[in-house]
Amino acid sequence: MGATSNESKQRWNSSNYAQVKVSVPKDLYDAFKAKCRADEMSVASKISQFMAAETGRGRAAKPPRDPYGTRPKRRKELEAEICRLTTLMEAEREYMENIPENLQNSQRYEAADQAVTAFEEALSALEEAY
Repeated sequence: MGATSNESKQRWNSSNYAQVKVSVPKDLYDAFKAKCRADEMSVASKISQFMAAETGRGRAAKPPRDPYGTRPKRRKELEAEICRLTTLMEAEREYMENIPENLQNSQRYEAADQAVTAFEEALSALEEAY
């Protein structure tokens, strides 16, 4: 882009936008910036959104993005959940297997066995969701 294009953009921005300078503690700014990043927004967009909401003017806020909006995203998230549940199930199974023989008829053993069975059933249902 040439200098003329940049100049015309600057003229348009200066006639349509106002710059706001705010001094805040660095830790507050860092936390706000992290929140904006998590919301997938720029700091300027988040401040503009706040100002529009407070005044009832300006552009309407965009609805938040759906993190599971597409089927591949949902599948990826489901795979991650299956992985987490499998890890939990294996930890519970290991706990159950390490219970001494003299306590294998105890409530602790029965509870662990029921938990492993519930994990297996849940994982089976989730895997069928594909």
